[in-house]
Amino acid sequence: MVEHYDYLIVGAGLFGATIAERAHRAGKSVLVIEKRSHIAGNIYTEAQNGINVHKYGAHIFHTSYDDVWEYINRFAKFNRFTNSPIAVFDGKIYNMPFNMNTFAKIWDDVVTPDDALKHIESERKEIIGTPKNLEEQAISLVGRTIYERLIKGYTEKQWGRPCSELPAFIIKRLPVRLTYDNNYFDDKYQGIPIGGYTHMVENMFEGVEILLNTDFFENREKFKSMADYIIYTGPLDEYFDYQLGELEWRSLKFETKTLDKENYQGCAVVNYPGHDKDYTRVIEHKHFEFNTSPKTIVTYEYPAAYKKGDEKYYTVNNDANNKLADGYRSLAVKEPNIVFGGRLAEYKYYDMDDVIKKALDLDIK
Repeated sequence: MVEHYDYLIVGAGLFGATIAERAHRAGKSVLVIEKRSHIAGNIYTEAQNGINVHKYGAHIFHTSYDDVWEYINRFAKFNRFTNSPIAVFDGKIYNMPFNMNTFAKIWDDVVTPDDALKHIESERKEIIGTPKNLEEQAISLVGRTIYERLIKGYTEKQWGRPCSELPAFIIKRLPVRLTYDNNYFDDKYQGIPIGGYTHMVENMFEGVEILLNTDFFENREKFKSMADYIIYTGPLDEYFDYQLGELEWRSLKFETKTLDKENYQGCAVVNYPGHDKDYTRVIEHKHFEFNTSPKTIVTYEYPAAYKKGDEKYYTVNNDANNKLADGYRSLAVKEPNIVFGGRLAEYKYYDMDDVIKKALDLDIK
């Protein structure tokens, strides 16, 4: 360590890594501090039995930003993985997102897009007027059959509340694709970095000084005095000592098993939208990279109420939390020479490409 840096970056996730790489390449001195024992934030992958395990849930890179795709390919080669998850409900398999394969499985008389639309439009008429909650909003978009089989249980498990008690704006739209195409994303580019996300982020941090197991808040004033500019990617409310109140989050719990078989479910991601299972999805990690290991590793993903010490995964964007977050954002803009960036620091859900895009668009001074 030196006494002073151009940039102090709090957090070694994707936003921090992009800023660190750009600043270092521009000749700036950079120090990254990370509370966890590893880099790469929630996209961290760990090699086990020759398989790259997504330790914090499945992450599939996808983007339509040409500049983001060109940038990230400097640090990893991407495979041709296409996200085509399935859902298991009442012993039957359905393709996700909702497409003609899904509709043909639900309704026996569906062959053409017009056939599917007749069913959906007929069921949507059940909701008259403005939807009052998430349940009514979902039915108004895709009808009751799809809602009850593929949305209701998954959503209630994810948020820990009945859909009838969740605000309608959580589901602003639901993709209805009238083609026989199981690709989950519409983006131009898609894939998984060969060798895992951790290896990719390691390449982004090449030449950058990093301190792991280092908590910014344990010596805040010292760290703030060590740099001209600070990039803060931690929780927004924690930075301000929760002076306006605590923002709400939903968390996740994972149960991971190594199985002495080559193939467990035949798909990287399988959703379980029914209440017969406590978990929402099962991830079989080897299928992200077409791995031929004689073993396989699967992770069961359980939604959980957040409690102190847990990882923060999903923002709870109801009116109360959005108002509270706006209050903290008003405080953040008054902080001199500090940029608040990323999911935690902005209290917003971001896809990976959006995180990189924001970091690429930030001026390096």
